[in-house]
Amino acid sequence: MPLQEQAKTMRTITVEEHYATPAFMEGPGRSLKERAQGPETRMRGVPELLCDLDERRITNMDTAGIDVQVLSLTAPGTEQLDAAESITRAREINDFLAQAVSRHPDRLAGFATLPTPVPEAAADELERAVQTYGFKGALINGHVRGRYLDDPFFWPILARAEALHVPLYLHPTQPPQAVVAASYTGNFAPGIASALANASWGWHIETAIHVLRMVLSGAFDRYPDLQLIIGHLGEGLPFMMPRLELTLPQQLTTLERPIGAYLRENLHYSFSGFNFLPPFLDLFLEVGVNRILFSADYPYASMTQARSFLDQLPVSPADREQIAHGNAERLLKL
Repeated sequence: MPLQEQAKTMRTITVEEHYATPAFMEGPGRSLKERAQGPETRMRGVPELLCDLDERRITNMDTAGIDVQVLSLTAPGTEQLDAAESITRAREINDFLAQAVSRHPDRLAGFATLPTPVPEAAADELERAVQTYGFKGALINGHVRGRYLDDPFFWPILARAEALHVPLYLHPTQPPQAVVAASYTGNFAPGIASALANASWGWHIETAIHVLRMVLSGAFDRYPDLQLIIGHLGEGLPFMMPRLELTLPQQLTTLERPIGAYLRENLHYSFSGFNFLPPFLDLFLEVGVNRILFSADYPYASMTQARSFLDQLPVSPADREQIAHGNAERLLKL
């Protein structure tokens, strides 16, 4: 089938698309409103787009040629809240999303928000969201006040996700403040330091380290069927995979499999605004087409640009279909 005809008929599912509730934007997400009023032009209008889960969002999807968005609460999520507030907010947020999905069941799906600081409650909320609302998994925004998912404290969440056969999406968050101070504060302006610690570099390295901590802790040996999703074409891990395999052999790690096996068998990787061909090709060569998921990172990035990038990838029609929808259908049962 010619590329133009395939583009007209190909189903598209994007898996890292964000939303917020009005209450969240007035609480934990209020910094987003402040950023939208600052010098970052890409943030203009973002708070309004985050909170629109109806006509404007659906219209933007239609314009870009996106059939389904899998929605997740925008960062900073609930991970930095205290225990009681995280439980209350997660439940309210999931109820809000469920109502939106029920209004547009053919266009929207959901990842649950979890009270991650309280792992047993988080596991129960994941089960409620999956079994009651049909959510497709959950998204976790990085560390929890400096604690990572390699800590057995959080493993009830991993266990429940595996038992429910749903993935966890590990989304970036700012590194702990001590890391920011040590590694991202230097002989440059505070605004540059903030960008470096976040979307320019720190987010991605932070998430890659988080994944490696999980692997090296044996979490995937304990929960071998657990699936993790990360964005941004792998947060730098595909580029480093051969080096990791060379320098972290099984004799050293004592894991059940080589480190590359976990990165190829327990992880999926999405675009999320990284519409860059060289890192895509590296990911494609290292992990294979069956582990790559389409996403746009809306409303922080353009759905139209993401769709154009997908349509122009130098891959076969069958591979394009896998990336556009087939892998998401299999993983998320869409």
